[in-house]
Amino acid sequence: MTDASLSRLTLSTGVELDAQIAGPEDAPAVILLHGFPESHRTWRHIVPDLARDHRVVAPDQRGYARSSKPDGVAAYAPDRIVADLLALADALGIDRFTLVGHDWGGAIAWMAALSHPDRIERLVIVNAPHPLVFQRSLFDDPAQRAASQYITRFRDTGLDRGLIGEGLERFFTSNFAAHVTTAIAGADKAAYLDEWGQPGAMTAMLNWYRASPIIVPAQDEAPPRPAFLNAPFPPVTQPTLVIWGTQDKALLPVQLEGLDTLVPNLTIERVDAGHFVPWQNPDAVIAAIRRWGV
Repeated sequence: MTDASLSRLTLSTGVELDAQIAGPEDAPAVILLHGFPESHRTWRHIVPDLARDHRVVAPDQRGYARSSKPDGVAAYAPDRIVADLLALADALGIDRFTLVGHDWGGAIAWMAALSHPDRIERLVIVNAPHPLVFQRSLFDDPAQRAASQYITRFRDTGLDRGLIGEGLERFFTSNFAAHVTTAIAGADKAAYLDEWGQPGAMTAMLNWYRASPIIVPAQDEAPPRPAFLNAPFPPVTQPTLVIWGTQDKALLPVQLEGLDTLVPNLTIERVDAGHFVPWQNPDAVIAAIRRWGV
């Protein structure tokens, strides 16, 4: 089920990524980063519209689908994935670009915007928490802490052994379909199961959680509070649009609280969708992006 529309790119970071590339080469560039447990297909309803007047690049990030899956948890540390993003832009001759990210792709987008303002001109975040707001909420907001306990389950390497064959079907139903508000069937379901079934894919995808420095306290735990939670945090300097699906059960509205103090040039658009906003309500996402001026 290899997607003939994808280009295979060899990056200076030592990995090969598949990417969907669309739109005029000389148009302003937009890079779209998917989250867990998806692929470039997250943006299947978004790319055609943006490609009318942008050069659009939607990669399968490291560990996903048929892109490279380096061994070991350390290979999926966030700084490695940010490096992939910049190497991807370099490989395509893209200097400055608008960066759009959903879920884990959004987490990487926040990091990239903070660390590389020279490359990232504008930022669009779709249901992905700012790193400081998220970590603070895991300590201070009981509801968000409860909603995030799945991260601890995903960090258990014993999970991987069951994620083949019928185990993938169970994962699809319990950990993916349960978080959406629309049915997934037919070609969409087949595509997900094909991507997840690639050798080493589930372990590599889950390694993003295992490599993350985010602390997820247990429900009844009172661990030492990280000092950075109460220290000054650098602002995101780029114009930033946050699109938020209000029915998200994994990332709660607390993720929007106080965000304007960390992102001075901030626009928030709330839309009717669950966590997987880009394909649950793509028209609302496109409208928000276009209204914002992309």
